[in-house]
Amino acid sequence: MSSSISSSDAADRRWRGFAVAFAATAVLLFAALAGVLAAVDPFDTGRFALTARAGVPEQGPRTADASRGRDPRFDSAIFGNSHMQLIRPETLNAQTGLDAVSMIVPGTYPKEQFVLIDWFLRHHPRPAAIVIGLDVSWCFDALYNVEPFPFWLYEKSPLAYLGGMMRYSALERIPGRLALLFGSAKPARADGYRDYDDELRTVDPGVLRQQLAKERPTASINPRNLFPAADRLKVVLAALSPSTAVVLAWPPVYITALPQRGSEAEATMRACHGAFSAVAAQRPRTTIVDWAEDRPETLLAENFFDQTHYRDNLAEAFQKDIASALSRMKE
Repeated sequence: MSSSISSSDAADRRWRGFAVAFAATAVLLFAALAGVLAAVDPFDTGRFALTARAGVPEQGPRTADASRGRDPRFDSAIFGNSHMQLIRPETLNAQTGLDAVSMIVPGTYPKEQFVLIDWFLRHHPRPAAIVIGLDVSWCFDALYNVEPFPFWLYEKSPLAYLGGMMRYSALERIPGRLALLFGSAKPARADGYRDYDDELRTVDPGVLRQQLAKERPTASINPRNLFPAADRLKVVLAALSPSTAVVLAWPPVYITALPQRGSEAEATMRACHGAFSAVAAQRPRTTIVDWAEDRPETLLAENFFDQTHYRDNLAEAFQKDIASALSRMKE
């Protein structure tokens, strides 16, 4: 009996030893991976990095904006989704004398855009100007996102950032970042400008006609007319340096994307635009540029790829209006 008990105790000790060794190995491996990720800084966040070289290899703006948003070469920024994507920083800079970066991320809503604005302001406490694109998503009754977004990448907490970075997709970025650091890879475009995808530029004319022929909306998307994005924006703008010029820009949309006159949808949209106009009116050096209205340019189908994505000629006119607003605030 005693021999049996002794064997059992020995087996238990071996299993406990194995468990302790396994746990210690796992901790050491986790720490080693965290150390490598922090040192290489694959997304160029500037946290814990052993190199000061800025930039990331070509990648989507959801992650690349972590690098762009902290780049000291820029003193201004453009925020929004694909509806602001054709605003060219280099052209805007030539028109205004700014050094702007595009922090545009297609498919995002105000929730993600506030994160990007906060990231940029943490690294540029006194920006010369910011341009924020507003669209129908800013008129919703809640702040939420639909597409996946790496919120962890922009966390204020270093520990939350490290925890979020412990994922395979971050490890996949290490070779590209190392190639960039050693000069064997080209960095992504620093100012963030990205043209529309080929799929949008080569849309079938029949599909385009079908898109543009849709009936104008009549039902309200927000019957209570509560606009939390406007409330949040008011707080953000109030914390800005008084010297910062701000343009809140409503991009153009085709006429059939505008609410039917006299409808509940129009009442909500008017209330929403009014809420953001009130936010702008409460802060000096802040203005609205509104092209999301019934105007000659929005009646022409040849100016659009679909109901809410416009072509280069309309982008140039819209951008010129934004530049004029910024220039007036500099005078």
